Amino acid sequence: MTANRLTVRRAVETDDAVLLRIDQTSWDATTGFPSYQEHIRDSFFARSGPEAHLVAEYDGQVVGYLRLQDKYPFPEGEGVLTINGLAVALDARGQGVATALLDAAAAEGKRRGARKISLHVHGTNTVARRLYERHGYVIEGTHPNEFLIEGTYVDAIDMAKML
Repeated sequence: MTANRLTVRRAVETDDAVLLRIDQTSWDATTGFPSYQEHIRDSFFARSGPEAHLVAEYDGQVVGYLRLQDKYPFPEGEGVLTINGLAVALDARGQGVATALLDAAAAEGKRRGARKISLHVHGTNTVARRLYERHGYVIEGTHPNEFLIEGTYVDAIDMAKML
């Protein structure tokens, strides 16, 4: 994918169906929560609306999203955003989509006056961890055996990037 054919924009209501399809096919037990995937059958935006999402398009076709939200609902936590999901369509992986979304999230964070973006990633998701590290995210903490997924304990890794 070339950069001029890959764009990032804010999500709109009409993205719901395609984002739902991406969400339903992008996660597995090493990257997400199978029990959560069972719930998201009707609307992608049921969890949070379009205003919380950046969408990547390639030649006008939606190929990924990033959910960027305030981490804390109180004034002392102002300036800290969190990525609560990043997914790329299976046929668009390895083409720079996640990089474009992370770059757009950093730009959006700066535009909003944020000082930090944080995220959680499964310890088993080494591909995502390497991606985040290439974008300046560092490990802030590890929660051993945080989740029991399909009979296996999985660590939760907290990562963050200062803006």
